[in-house]
Amino acid sequence: MGNASCVFAGCIDQASVGIVEKWGRFEKLAEPGLNFFNPCAGQYLAGVLSTRIQSLEVRIETKTKDNVFVQIISSIQYRVIKQSADDAFYELQNPKEQIQAYVFDVVRAQVPRMTLDQLFEQKDEVAKTVLVELEKVMGEYGYTIEHILMVDIIPDPSVRRAMNEINAAQRLQLASVYKGEADKILLVKKAEAEAEAKYLGGVGVARQRQAITDGLRENILNFSNTVEGASAKEVMDLIMITQYFDTIKDLGNSSKNTTVFLPHGPGHIRDIGDQIRNGLMEAKAGSSAAD
Repeated sequence: MGNASCVFAGCIDQASVGIVEKWGRFEKLAEPGLNFFNPCAGQYLAGVLSTRIQSLEVRIETKTKDNVFVQIISSIQYRVIKQSADDAFYELQNPKEQIQAYVFDVVRAQVPRMTLDQLFEQKDEVAKTVLVELEKVMGEYGYTIEHILMVDIIPDPSVRRAMNEINAAQRLQLASVYKGEADKILLVKKAEAEAEAKYLGGVGVARQRQAITDGLRENILNFSNTVEGASAKEVMDLIMITQYFDTIKDLGNSSKNTTVFLPHGPGHIRDIGDQIRNGLMEAKAGSSAAD
């Protein structure tokens, strides 16, 4: 509902204040509600001011210390001081233009002292400086500044493109560093895995040979105890012949088409047995000499 008045009475809305004059001179403030006037004594309602918070958007174009032109969008929230409504009514004809002029003056004095990066980092400090200056000036005219927000800082389009390219290049460089570190870790882990696999493979081969040796020893002992008159050499020759034929059989059953030429015959088997036996004896003799 709007404010309503007639010659003898006036209704002031909530969050508003009326200006009462007498013979063209300020007399008093009218509170919200119904107010009566005496027109015969020259009393009347000259005007009404809202005490609600109002918002004003200001766009300032200026230049930073590193010669970058920027457009700063700020939002100023202000209101009339109820007790000083007469100053707000009489002193300023257009408060928005006055506020805008002071914002322009303060921002254009502060921003040229900063680089573009400093402006982005310290925009709250710029807003605080504007707030202090505006409160000092506008308080004399019956207005209080509630908040000042630096909504946006918009550099020149060419500068924004350059900043985006720099940012993209830095991110690509960082990604390359991370990729290099990841490749390094993969190579190290791969080398460690290969070393571990070789070590485990060697352990497996050693255990396999130990098991073969233990099995041969057990077979020789069992055969010697079972067959009377059989010497250890004869049992060893019999086991080697058996393993020899097993090997020939495995080669024949292999699915791969591979031709292997081996000397075959009783004499050759005896030669192989002699070579293995001599190798074992030499190894044993070397071990005894080392002890």
